[in-house]
Amino acid sequence: MVRDERTCLVEIKFTTRELDLMAVLWERGASTVAEVQERLGDDALAYTTVLTILRTLEEKGYVGHTQEGKAYRYHTLVGRECAGASAVRRLVQKMFQGSPELLLTHLVSDRALSKEDLENLRGMVDERLSSKE
Repeated sequence: MVRDERTCLVEIKFTTRELDLMAVLWERGASTVAEVQERLGDDALAYTTVLTILRTLEEKGYVGHTQEGKAYRYHTLVGRECAGASAVRRLVQKMFQGSPELLLTHLVSDRALSKEDLENLRGMVDERLSSKE
């Protein structure tokens, strides 16, 4: 089930709008439909649209709710790290022929990375290599 935060092995897929709402719940914590809509700002989505997306996320097992008076307060059932891990696995499979090395090569060759960013990446790789010994 998606709730297994220890392994994060289940493939998690969000539409762009679903991801927008999940980001609000991850940042804000448990929220009502009105609170999620407000956080999205600029009246980006109608109340009923936010409600529909939250219900869809609940059907998929990604969020749950508790009743608070007449309102529901929605909360995540899958963590941001697990969703991110699933997205990266899917990206590696679809864009980089299943090769994490190709992804890393792409990241390292990106001109937008500063020297500090590259040194941080090197440190992470070095740390991972030393933990494998």
